[in-house]
Amino acid sequence: MSSTSELHYLELHELSLLIRSGKLSPVEVTEAQLVRIEQLDGALHSYARVTPELALEQARQAERELARGECRSPLHGIPLAVKDLFHTAGVPTAAGMPLHRTFVPQEDATVVARLREAGSVLLGKLQMTEGAFAIHHPEIVAPVNPWGADHWAGASSSGSGVATAAGLCYAALGSDSGGSIRFPCAANGLTGLKPTWGRVSRHGTFELAASLDHVGPITRSARDALFLLSTIAGHDPADPTSLPSVCLEIPSVEESFRGLRVGIDEAWLSDGVDPVIVKALEQVLAIVRDGGGTLLRVRVPDTRAVSGNWERHCGVQTAVAHAATYPQRAAEYGPALSRLIDGGRALSGMDYQRILLDAQRFSGELDSLLGEVDLLLAPVQPYAAPTHAQLASLAEDPEANRRLIQFTAPFNVSGHPCLSLPIGFSESGLPIGGQFIAGKGKEGLLCRAGMALQKVTDWHRQRPAGF
Repeated sequence: MSSTSELHYLELHELSLLIRSGKLSPVEVTEAQLVRIEQLDGALHSYARVTPELALEQARQAERELARGECRSPLHGIPLAVKDLFHTAGVPTAAGMPLHRTFVPQEDATVVARLREAGSVLLGKLQMTEGAFAIHHPEIVAPVNPWGADHWAGASSSGSGVATAAGLCYAALGSDSGGSIRFPCAANGLTGLKPTWGRVSRHGTFELAASLDHVGPITRSARDALFLLSTIAGHDPADPTSLPSVCLEIPSVEESFRGLRVGIDEAWLSDGVDPVIVKALEQVLAIVRDGGGTLLRVRVPDTRAVSGNWERHCGVQTAVAHAATYPQRAAEYGPALSRLIDGGRALSGMDYQRILLDAQRFSGELDSLLGEVDLLLAPVQPYAAPTHAQLASLAEDPEANRRLIQFTAPFNVSGHPCLSLPIGFSESGLPIGGQFIAGKGKEGLLCRAGMALQKVTDWHRQRPAGF
């Protein structure tokens, strides 16, 4: 691994200052990104579709506006990319499904519209697993982890993680229904925010499971995650489930652990978790304590039921989301997504009600716990940087699969916000991801903790060798 400050690896807030000061132009930056994508993405496969003409048009417009002293936002002129499940007017949106390869939306998803209004530049649509479930469609070439081609790039926002890690966009939008922002961030050494359910509008977003789907940023730092969230968050009349707008003032966020109460459930954090991850978590806890935070022993509500039920919980909602095309066009689906939908269609109403009751129990107990502490610390997954071979074996073992999502999916079920960020490296130099979890609506608190950690560490500034 190597540390670099090259143009393509600047953080959003760093690039924003350079553009607004006139030291860099949006056109110059966009052209450099397009050249880099052309040079590298043939091997990485992070983009489903690059939009060079649109990107350059938007960059030129941003440059003209900035020259006139018209700055729309701190994102003005910054090249970004979005997961290919967000509708983009005039640009195909396939959601990782050959079935939808010719679908061209007539309007933008709300989050895409907000990025456009902020003056950002759209480089293209990022590759993803089929329908935002676990596996890429057999006809899709999966994105390649720049830290190691034999290792998982994360799912389902795989392209978002790879492109951001390899310097092929400055940040990306992803979605997370069971870990799909946090897994790619852990795999690629990035920082990602799964907001409170409803904090960000889902209007114009291809649905996997409505009550589990969360839209959020994939970035290179906690400051950048807050930076991007402040643009896309807020109530949307087109999404009745979206929460009231809140003010997320970036300058007011203190980069300190002082006074924060961090809950630690040692049994939950160590049971079946690789020693290298436990050691990384202990190092983070030492930093929290040295920074003025208080560590409190707690007992996290039992996550086994909600993580064990997650696939069936998701499957029922996915069956509803795909009712227009499944089973009528089942032959065009890959085996993993077909299995998920078939399982959802077969589940009885009584069994689904039992799943919902377990979810309500867990959510209520977690609300109570997060009234006693400000944050919880957890790994993203119980083992570091799994290989493709390891993941293939998980598909044959339901208990191993449950363990993979035991630290992510429960918080999709409950709707609590989580910040995933790098907390070290494995012995072979691959990133390790950890996460802070907070009470609903506490994204600012999560980013404060992330910024405090990243103020005194450089894990988030390490880049994959050769890129």
